[in-house]
Amino acid sequence: MFKSFVIGVLLGMLLLAGSGYYYFASGMAPAAAGDPPMPFERKLANRSLDAHIDKANVPAPPIPASDENLIAGAKLYKENCSVCHGLPDQTPPVIADNMFPHATLMFKGKGVSDDPPQESYWKVVNGIRLTGMPAFKSQLNDTQMWQVALLVASTDKLSDAVKKELMPEPPPAAPVAPAAAPAKAPAAKK
Repeated sequence: MFKSFVIGVLLGMLLLAGSGYYYFASGMAPAAAGDPPMPFERKLANRSLDAHIDKANVPAPPIPASDENLIAGAKLYKENCSVCHGLPDQTPPVIADNMFPHATLMFKGKGVSDDPPQESYWKVVNGIRLTGMPAFKSQLNDTQMWQVALLVASTDKLSDAVKKELMPEPPPAAPVAPAAAPAKAPAAKK
């Protein structure tokens, strides 16, 4: 009797694993950015991300959240992050709403200002799988990644100098065509 029970459990597990594989391999699982999420997808992904960040035990920032570091972070943010996460008082970037999950808008609502800088630092360093958020550890040095992390953790309390640095660049002026040189009169015949 016990042997039949064990065989039944093993067959049930195989059937469940085979069904899961078929669900993904047959194209039934959502894969497009516009598809609705699978049941519990967000909850499981966020729980996994939070647990991974907690497990990393990132230390406190080694640099202060001074205007100097926040301005440096603002320059890096504009160059590397604003295309997805936006700028203050600007229309959200089109790409933000076309990602799944949607990119967090750092200057709309609370952004991530309620997260400790260590969490933002981990995300800048490592990126987040299946979200479009890349890892920057090969493009930025450690100080630069902390500067960006401190900036996004402080978006609700930035000084005017830092806000000024985050303003979008004015569009380049259209090139002005040089004035046409006056036509030369034909030389007189002798």
